Amino acid sequence: MAGKTVLITGGAGFIGSHVADELLRSGYAVRALDSLVPQVHGGARPDYLSREVDLIVGDVRDAAAVRRALEGVDAVFHFAAIVGVGQSMYQIEQYVDTNIRGTAVLLEALAQAPVERLIVASSMSIYGEGLYITPTGRRRSDCSRTLEQLRQGRWELFDSQGDGQALTPVPTDEAKTPALNSVYAVNKYDQERMCLIVAQAYGFEAVALRFFNTYGPRQALSNPYTGVLAIFASRLLNGKAPLIFEDGLQQRDFVSIHDVARASRLALESPRAAGMTFNIASGRQYTVTEAAARMAEATGRPDIAPQITGQYRVGDVRHCFADISLATDVLGYRPQVALDQGLEELAQWLSTQAAQDNVEAMRSELAQRGLTI
Repeated sequence: MAGKTVLITGGAGFIGSHVADELLRSGYAVRALDSLVPQVHGGARPDYLSREVDLIVGDVRDAAAVRRALEGVDAVFHFAAIVGVGQSMYQIEQYVDTNIRGTAVLLEALAQAPVERLIVASSMSIYGEGLYITPTGRRRSDCSRTLEQLRQGRWELFDSQGDGQALTPVPTDEAKTPALNSVYAVNKYDQERMCLIVAQAYGFEAVALRFFNTYGPRQALSNPYTGVLAIFASRLLNGKAPLIFEDGLQQRDFVSIHDVARASRLALESPRAAGMTFNIASGRQYTVTEAAARMAEATGRPDIAPQITGQYRVGDVRHCFADISLATDVLGYRPQVALDQGLEELAQWLSTQAAQDNVEAMRSELAQRGLTI
């Protein structure tokens, strides 16, 4: 599809702008529709957004703006969304309105004027807990923790259907049954399913990408609901300890924005990808405490140890990291950026940034609403 015109909703954002760069390098013309929300952009076109990107400032919920943005477009990346598990639990109307109604407005426009392919940004959050196996090797995809267990600080998962032994986390594949334990997770699953269903009904192709914890330059450092590494970086830049919930041993998959951008282009170009859903991640897992320590090293603040809070946030999961074999097989996706390499690049970018630390305000907001234990 090189040489064609691609629209990215949310194209001025962290992931969208990097995907724009990747597409421009590959010979595409790129248009972006973005409302430039103050929490992320301060209401102005970001300096990092390539001047080659045709930016339309508008809201994805505005049908007229969407129709204007779609004129002459061959494919669409739908990345416009409000992001954040914790915030979604109290700004419920705003999350549903932006993420679900915005997707509905876009899909109605595409039903009237279909494109060749639609790629929608989904999220690891739809899995809830990741995949586990029992001591006998039986697969368990329906795991959860009780509030009583969490109040006691018993963080790991146990086999309630067997002899109560501890479960072992393993890489989560796309066949794992979703477990939607936050408003944001519901939003992302709805976006994913809506796009795939409408595309099939109206004769165009769609692909869903389930992004895991994405990090890199351009992430919104002052937004306490963004990725965990950006939150840690914001604290460290302000000489404060990263705050870690539970005991810090929960495991996650951290993927470089450059790998995410490359995977997004592959999802656009791969003939076999139509109608499919893919994990986009690094294929490796780290504890949150280890990630915080590596971030401290990268920012030159190894003297600042993370603070383990022992608290639980409603909507959080214990372990979730990715099996990326499907994306490797179908898309030809292979991560190229190791975590230390990516954090070094992030640290260099951070040295030019000023980050307002809003983490304490976020903690207070969640606590007042009873969303931490």
